[in-house]
Amino acid sequence: MCGIVGYVGTQTATEILLSGLEKLEYRGYDSAGVATIWEGEINCVRAKGKLHNLRSKLEQLETHAQVGIGHTRWATHGKPEEYNAHPHMDGTNRLAVVQNGIIENYRELRERLKADGVEFRSETDTEVIPHLIAQFLKAEMEMNPDGDSVLLAAVQKAVHELEGAFAIAVVSADYPDEVIAVRQQAPLVIGFGEGEFFCASDTPAIVSHTRAVVPLENGEIARLTPMGVEVYNFAGRRLKKQPRLLNLSPTMVEKQGFKHFMLKEIYEQPGVVRASLDAYFHADWNADSADITPVNLGLPPEIYTDLEQIQIVACGTSWHAALVGKYLLEQLAGIPTQVQYASEFRYAPAPLMANTLTIGVTQSGETADTLAALSMEKERRQGLETKYQPRLLGITNRPESSLGHLVPQIINTLAGIEIGVAATKTFTAQLMAFYALAIDLAYLRQSVSRDAIAQLIQGLRHIPKEIEATLESQEKLTEQLAHEFAETQDFIFLGRGINFPIALEGALKLKEISYIHAEGYPAGEMKHGPIALLDAKVPVVAIATPGTVYEKVISNAQEAKARDSRLIGVTPVNHGEAVDVFKDIIPVPEVDELLSPLLTVVPLQLLAYHIAARRGLDVDQPRNLAKSVTVE
Repeated sequence: MCGIVGYVGTQTATEILLSGLEKLEYRGYDSAGVATIWEGEINCVRAKGKLHNLRSKLEQLETHAQVGIGHTRWATHGKPEEYNAHPHMDGTNRLAVVQNGIIENYRELRERLKADGVEFRSETDTEVIPHLIAQFLKAEMEMNPDGDSVLLAAVQKAVHELEGAFAIAVVSADYPDEVIAVRQQAPLVIGFGEGEFFCASDTPAIVSHTRAVVPLENGEIARLTPMGVEVYNFAGRRLKKQPRLLNLSPTMVEKQGFKHFMLKEIYEQPGVVRASLDAYFHADWNADSADITPVNLGLPPEIYTDLEQIQIVACGTSWHAALVGKYLLEQLAGIPTQVQYASEFRYAPAPLMANTLTIGVTQSGETADTLAALSMEKERRQGLETKYQPRLLGITNRPESSLGHLVPQIINTLAGIEIGVAATKTFTAQLMAFYALAIDLAYLRQSVSRDAIAQLIQGLRHIPKEIEATLESQEKLTEQLAHEFAETQDFIFLGRGINFPIALEGALKLKEISYIHAEGYPAGEMKHGPIALLDAKVPVVAIATPGTVYEKVISNAQEAKARDSRLIGVTPVNHGEAVDVFKDIIPVPEVDELLSPLLTVVPLQLLAYHIAARRGLDVDQPRNLAKSVTVE
């Protein structure tokens, strides 16, 4: 989950590397470091903790280096200490490497290198890489001392020794005008500027300098010099690559007046819903339309043909979105749907059944467990459905990601760049993808009437204004409530039906950014054990929206009230018994029960945000977390 960045050009490298790392801190912020080449030497500066610690150190170092690499770390192998921070050097301090990923055979390589006399200074898997490259580089320099691609050749030989998923960037004091970048199952993009070139784990790191990029594919190596970029495969064959323009602007990765990215992204959700409506639904369709369908996801008809079941794999917030998706797919389209944690599915997959659609949901498109689960399923299903193979679908915010290369069909969730580690607008975008998919299937299978579909789509078109109204009315309310819970140790969230996943998501948001223990439960399950947790110190948040389970949730809330818990209701303000049951009401507009998750999640996001902010915590970069989980 680490972030790497590299630069070759005419500007001072240090500031470019630091600004790039700032945009990549969502990938990790346990430590950070940069290595630049100046006057024939590598200057490597590293610091434990957030990036400002590294910046403070670099202010004491005067350098005009125009080549360098940088890294921001999420610790996997080794504690988050300075000696484990990247970049890592070889024994002569003439070569430096940064890495995102895991070298699975590092123990074997480490023992082999130790036997050759190499001394290690860290506990990381990454440190084997510079020592390995250095050995090959020494041999290459002896064989071809005047060669133009000696460093590239050494790196090419070294990567053949590495097992795992990794992206690396390499610089050498002996070849001071180049950066070598490698991708193997971990994201890496090359940026093309005017007389300068970049590499980075993600496009936000370089979008302020260039919009022309080439994403590297697995098994590719790029050589960046002031003269340009050369791309090769691991076998050494040069490849032709055509840059493409990003549909991004630097302002998309700025806070734009908000105190935190998370709050900005919560407020961007109405726009995300509007973008999804415009992209997924035909504006001219109505119940009487004969020549067009209501939904246009761009999926081939055969993906739906003879479909008997759906299985969804996901992690974290994406798993919660998938649970809402399961409800929609089963209740609207009538298709049996399973939702599994990708990390569990990998080792205990469901029995193979024909006519099954497998969906992987991952915001980044790089989640290691989800990719591995889909890859395994793709291999398992070879030959099972020869006519419609492979029946795999991805839902992601980054269609250019590894997921986009792995599965044949993608639903792009159109949330835009999300910087805050705790997912907010990308969750809403995933919900919109599931609404479109479920409505599309319901229409094709005729499991719901055209009039009901038209009514549902019309309700969706009102959601952006309803979210805006919710944000306007609840910002101060949730902030005031947060003052009363800043010292709370435990929270319970309750929901039923389609809002049970929202209870899980509300609890997850609070845990992620406030470090308060919180659990989500189906409201009807409280009496089967969890009710023992309740007392006056444990507030209960209940989602009670009008519909099939409204009275049941109210009844379950009464049970909590009888145990002295403080009750907070996410519910329409003027509906039924809510005013009498709940001590505090966070009002949401009354909508069709099927659409309510798009609204009920918003106050839970705000409540978590304001509690964390009130506790003085780093909302955008909570401890121990990273935005994109690219390791198992």
